[in-house]
Amino acid sequence: MPERSKSPADDPFGGRKPTSHERMTGLSWDASYHDGPAPWDIERPQPAIVRLASEGAFAGAVLDAGCGTGENALHLAALGLPVLGVDVAETALTIAREKAGDRGVQVEFAAADALRLDRLGRGFGTVLDCGLFHTFDGDERSRYVRSLASVTERGGTLYVLCFSDQGPGTGPHPVGREELGAAFAPGGGWSVVAVEPDRVRTRYHDDGAPAWLATIRRI
Repeated sequence: MPERSKSPADDPFGGRKPTSHERMTGLSWDASYHDGPAPWDIERPQPAIVRLASEGAFAGAVLDAGCGTGENALHLAALGLPVLGVDVAETALTIAREKAGDRGVQVEFAAADALRLDRLGRGFGTVLDCGLFHTFDGDERSRYVRSLASVTERGGTLYVLCFSDQGPGTGPHPVGREELGAAFAPGGGWSVVAVEPDRVRTRYHDDGAPAWLATIRRI
């Protein structure tokens, strides 16, 4: 009897190894978007990212790593910046593209594994990580940092907005300030410019959860 060809439903992870977050929840990232907005999808850009953009923090080509349904990428693109948003969740990317069409915003969205950004074959002056770094465990984190290094131009800037371990009401996978410093060490080609307290809005945190906003330079 001939072997049945595999469909996407047979492998919800698209041929890649599930991340620690996916193994913990038992769901692929894509499945998070199947029954309405995901917990982190507030259907508007994160206030911290809006503030950064208003301060002129984004320059050159911009990569939004783990863009979800695209609100941050769309906000930056609407300001006239060339933006590529990438994610492994095809459902989220479909929603992002529909938003772009409805709003008349010129922005690019593509499926890509954040742990293999080198496959993009491109470089960016500014890279944004809004809520992705904190989902990775130790081994994944080192791979992710190397992946970011492969696409962040020398002298370029990486912004990381992640859950903090400081204060009440912390989100899942909280990160310590020292963990950011250890991950983005000079030996890996990075210089941590600043790590400031901030907030991450979610569907379960009306006033946001404690967060770190890290400004990191590629050296």
